Amino acid sequence: MYAIISDGSHQYLVEEGMTLEVQRKDIAEDQKTIEFDRILMIGDVEGGAKFGEPTVEGAIVTAAVVREMKADKIIVQKFRRRKGYAVKQGHRQKHLQVKIEKISH
Repeated sequence: MYAIISDGSHQYLVEEGMTLEVQRKDIAEDQKTIEFDRILMIGDVEGGAKFGEPTVEGAIVTAAVVREMKADKIIVQKFRRRKGYAVKQGHRQKHLQVKIEKISH
């Protein structure tokens, strides 16, 4: 079984047992699972696909929180030639690594 979920401004194609990185959310320290309720499409090999308008009613994807992590560092550099202006700044986006446990509809 597979599904397309919408999380924030991103869409992910997920299957049961798959591990993926989503944008970090404010969750409780002891929270072990996350439920995604914005399911755009849900499908099965035998049953075909069911598309939502805009979401599939009653469909939920449950995922276990594996760990919080940071992405690779991105360097933001601003520069104006002959003006004596140069700024260098780094950024590391925070992510949440989750493992898809169950897709239900």
